[in-house]
Amino acid sequence: MRLAPARLLTLLIVALSLCGLAAAAEPARLLVEAESFDQHGGWKLDTQFIHIMGSPYMLAHGLGRPVDDATTTVQFPQAGTYRVFVRTKDWVARWGAEGTPGKFQLLVNGKPLDTVFGTKGAEWHWHDGGTVEIKDKTVKLALHDLTGFDGRADAIYFTTDLQGTPPPNSMILPAWRRDLLGLKAEPTPQGPFDLVVVGGGYSGMGAAISAARMGLKVALIQERPVLGGNGSSEVRVWAKGLIRRGRYPTVGQIIEEFADSAKNSPGTYEEFGDAKKEAVVRAEPNIALFLNHHAYEVKKDGDQIKSVIGFDTRTSEWKAFTGKFFVDATGHGTIGALAGADFDMTMEKHMGMSNMWKVEEAEEAIEFPETPWALNLEMGDFPYPRHGKGEWFWETGFDKHPINDLELMRDWNLRAVFGAFSAMKHGAEKAKHCNTQMVWLAYIGGPRESRRLLGDVILTRDDIVAKRDFPDGCVATTWSIDLHYAKQQFAKKYPDDPFISYAAFDRSVDRNYGYPVPYRTFYSRNVPNLFMAGRCISVTHEALGTVRVMKTCGMMGEVVGKAASLCIKHDTTPRGVYQNYWSEMDKLLKLPGATRRDTVNGEFYVRDDAYELQEVEYISTPVKKVPGICIDDEKATKTGKWTAGEGLKGFIGYHYLYSPANSDSAARFDVKVPESGRYEVRIATQPHANRSTKTPVTVESADGSKTVRINQRVKPDKELGFVSVGVYRFDAGKPGAVTIATDGADGTVHADAVQLLPVK
Repeated sequence: MRLAPARLLTLLIVALSLCGLAAAAEPARLLVEAESFDQHGGWKLDTQFIHIMGSPYMLAHGLGRPVDDATTTVQFPQAGTYRVFVRTKDWVARWGAEGTPGKFQLLVNGKPLDTVFGTKGAEWHWHDGGTVEIKDKTVKLALHDLTGFDGRADAIYFTTDLQGTPPPNSMILPAWRRDLLGLKAEPTPQGPFDLVVVGGGYSGMGAAISAARMGLKVALIQERPVLGGNGSSEVRVWAKGLIRRGRYPTVGQIIEEFADSAKNSPGTYEEFGDAKKEAVVRAEPNIALFLNHHAYEVKKDGDQIKSVIGFDTRTSEWKAFTGKFFVDATGHGTIGALAGADFDMTMEKHMGMSNMWKVEEAEEAIEFPETPWALNLEMGDFPYPRHGKGEWFWETGFDKHPINDLELMRDWNLRAVFGAFSAMKHGAEKAKHCNTQMVWLAYIGGPRESRRLLGDVILTRDDIVAKRDFPDGCVATTWSIDLHYAKQQFAKKYPDDPFISYAAFDRSVDRNYGYPVPYRTFYSRNVPNLFMAGRCISVTHEALGTVRVMKTCGMMGEVVGKAASLCIKHDTTPRGVYQNYWSEMDKLLKLPGATRRDTVNGEFYVRDDAYELQEVEYISTPVKKVPGICIDDEKATKTGKWTAGEGLKGFIGYHYLYSPANSDSAARFDVKVPESGRYEVRIATQPHANRSTKTPVTVESADGSKTVRINQRVKPDKELGFVSVGVYRFDAGKPGAVTIATDGADGTVHADAVQLLPVK
């Protein structure tokens, strides 16, 4: 049947009207990311758990004092009635703790909604805040903290669909968020770069600076607003590990340019030199620095990484960083895992995360709120913060998932610290702490162990202890094999999740010249264009105990940066550098850190404004560098109680020994001389106020046995920290001995080494 033209027109008009009604019925929506607020006030931008909950978020970290409002002005699509949702959580609900410490309000044009947020939900969710009437499309929003105890807000969602809710997922920048934020359908291209370094701690900085000075175009991506990682003012772990020594004594010179010299851990904000670190990086014209950028996805071409996808944690703009080679300096091995790199991870009894803290004495009484939601602690349940510091051993997560449970670890640490401080302020000794105030508590956790990406060599503890000599050994690790475990003394109340650790030291590492870690632990065995530097390199759990400290990690970065330049120069892989170009790599590793070239084929030069190197400090003298015959305390036969020490610098070998006065202890150094004759006998000692002034030293020689007493409180008068105890005759082939004992001593006895010098 054919319709008349008038009838057809009528139907068309009706259809168009229905389409218009459908369009008009489409709800208005507005998504506001909390991190995009114009002014953050006292709220902190927390980016460390994006991989868990999908987004950065704002944290009201006020140490028990409500923080200033975060504020912004937004444009609504239209006036009307909107339902409001805030993505948040009650951060202590997972433990069923009493109270809701993270309470805050949302202010719309200065008026708070009736709903108080942060009061329910153990997991991140969209907390329904009811409805609000929007009359003017320009609206002022504010996050108003009520407690100062770590309330958290991810995003705010408004919709005129009063029955609708936002999608409840934890994906990073899902399509619906990108759409509401007005982001482009594809990430903004960045590069191409010769080298893309992800992670701005010591290892990432070392890699970026080293590569840039070797002529590469480098991107350095760091998710925090400052560089330094655990060595920044946010975490405040002082930089440890010795540099500029061993097989390649120029490696570490770049790290020296920006490393902190903090006197304490945790130290002061100023000691960690955030601005200095950034200035050193920005002084390199070949480095494009991307602070506040989180890398979360990898694009591959075959088995190689093609690009890394990241986003600006303040604006949500997403970007694609393309490059020829990539460095995973994230600590967690994030880029490697995303790229399908082989990795290992210790799931139980691994090292955990620390959140250090500081207290000070005010001139007047300081109030602190009750904290029923914190751990229920009394003064004996935790180590008292000596010198006002809660140090590295405020650590938890030993049996938690090293990646997926990081937010849980941080929050448990917060509960432990606030519980301890509450015990000080409200417990049995509250009278002693009236004026005590908490002045700093790290909300950024300092993790020690998670993924370890696997290379062509997996370094083991046995390799290190046996001093296995790899031909590509290049980074001197000098820290003892230092592993952390839960300290049972403080685990009685919370045995399933202890929060205090102790360090178990294996002192097999040469603390002076170091053990050379092989280059083949610095690249992936199955992703051909991936380097790694830092604590995610190819080592076992035990070997991680020595390589994980910051200056050592930084030197790894220096090596990786130079290796990357050879990859570009010769169109080879990280593996190919070792297999085909190690002689050239050897030469690069011997160049001073200030050496640079404009391209990978350019001439080397040093700028006139190059950093002036400091003198290298050695904590001890190797036995082989002591003239004459030297017997170290490691070779001594010990009786009684002796403790190995390294705190007094200038000792011989790996350590010295000390023992209490009159403890029936003795250290016997057996002597064998190659030729008969007269020898001056010297004793190595380091002065200290608690040492004995009359330490007995007995020399058994061809002349008989003689005991002399030495004063170990005064500075030795001979080279290398030795003091003479006389000249004696020794016969070749006949045994002699020197014994240091504690009988009759009036202080601690120090036993280090014995030296014999022939007397002509």
